[in-house]
Amino acid sequence: MKIVTGKVVGGKIEVEGERLKEGSTVTVLAQEDDETFELTAEQEAELSRRIQAVESGRFVNGDELLDELSRK
Repeated sequence: MKIVTGKVVGGKIEVEGERLKEGSTVTVLAQEDDETFELTAEQEAELSRRIQAVESGRFVNGDELLDELSRK
């Protein structure tokens, strides 16, 4: 999992820094004209760690969480 930043130029996303592998599947979070979305390097690292945890199965789904909370 990688987190990269880029800009849309000529209708295509140009990624800053290292290149992505051809054919990579990506998810794009795009800010609206009146909002910002900025992360510090530490926040990007934390987001990456959390995404990796979910991808490896280390998470509690919403139903399990609600069941657990209702028992307390």
